[in-house]
Amino acid sequence: MSDVRRKMQVGMWGGFAALALLAACEDVEPVEPVLTPQARPETSIEPTPPPPAAPTAQATSERSAALRQYLRQVQSSQLTSGLLRKDGGGPDTPFTAEMLARNFEQIVFFNEYATSTVAPGQAGALRRWKEPVRIGVEFGPSVPPSQRARDRADVSKYAARLARLTGHPISDAGTPNFMVFFVSEDDRVDTLNQRAPRLPGVTQANLTAVRDLPNDAYCAVAAYATGADRSTYTAAVAVIRAENPDLLRLSCIHEELAQAFGLANDSPAARPSIFNDDDEFALLTNHDEALLGMLYDSRLQPGQSLIDARATVLDLARERVDEANVVASATRTAVQ
Repeated sequence: MSDVRRKMQVGMWGGFAALALLAACEDVEPVEPVLTPQARPETSIEPTPPPPAAPTAQATSERSAALRQYLRQVQSSQLTSGLLRKDGGGPDTPFTAEMLARNFEQIVFFNEYATSTVAPGQAGALRRWKEPVRIGVEFGPSVPPSQRARDRADVSKYAARLARLTGHPISDAGTPNFMVFFVSEDDRVDTLNQRAPRLPGVTQANLTAVRDLPNDAYCAVAAYATGADRSTYTAAVAVIRAENPDLLRLSCIHEELAQAFGLANDSPAARPSIFNDDDEFALLTNHDEALLGMLYDSRLQPGQSLIDARATVLDLARERVDEANVVASATRTAVQ
C-alpha cells in the first residue's frame, strides 16, 4: 500500500516544478544484514592495493545538457520575477500565532492527494521520525568531484540546522536510513536501483515515484513509514537532479529534506514559507523553522489526530510567535 503526495507547478518557462512524494509501505520492518565470514587466503597476505582513484565525471548526454540549460533559464526567470527569496522572511511577511497554527495543520495533517488510509480533504495523523536520522549522500557518475564536495557540505550544514530546530538527533554517522541522491538524467535510474534498496523497507518497486521523474520535476522525496497508522518514518530517499543550477539545487535540499521530516503538504496561505507553490522563497524561512520546532515538540506525538492536537498546536504557535517578538524587540533596542 502506498501513501503518495505529488507537488507539480508550471511557471512561465513551462515548468518550475517540484515533485514531493511521501510513501508508506505496508508492514515495513528494518532488514537485519546477514554477515557471512570471508574465507581466509591460502597464500601469504597480499600487498595492500592502492587507494581507488578519485571519481571523475562522465560525459553527459545531449538530453542532460538540454535539461541543464532549461533549468538555468527557470532559475533566471524566477529571480527576475522577484521569486526564490533567500532572506527567510522579514517585515513584509508578518504572521500571527493563529496563522502559524493554521498553516501547521494544513502542512502536517493534510495531503494534496488521497492516500490508502485518508480520503481527499480528510486530515490524517501526525507523522515524524522516532529513531535518530542518519543521512547519507550519494552521487551518480556524472557529478564531478568539485560539485560533490559542495553538495556534501550543503547537506551537512542543513542537517545540522534541522537538528537544532527539531531537537531530534540527525547526523551523517553510521549506516544511513535517509539517503540523498544527486543524479543526472543519464544515471538516475541505475544509481537508485543499485543503492537505494540498502535502506530498510525500500525496494526497486516502491522507488518508482522518485526514480521515474517526469521531465518537469527537478527534485523529489519519498519517506517510508511503518506502524498501524503509518505515522512513524523509518527511511527516506531524496532525489535531486544534478542538472540543477546552484540556487535550485540548494532549494531542493531545503524543501525535500524538511518534507521528509513530516512537513509533507503545501498550503497557498503559508507565508513566508517554502511549503507554498508560489516559489516566493527558495530557502527555509523563520515561519518554517517554527513549524519544525512545533512538529518535534514532545507535547505532540506521531499518530496524533488533528482534533486531539489542535489545542496544543495553538499553544505551541503562540509560544513561537511570542519568542520571535521578544527577539525582534531586543534587536530593535540594540540597534537604537
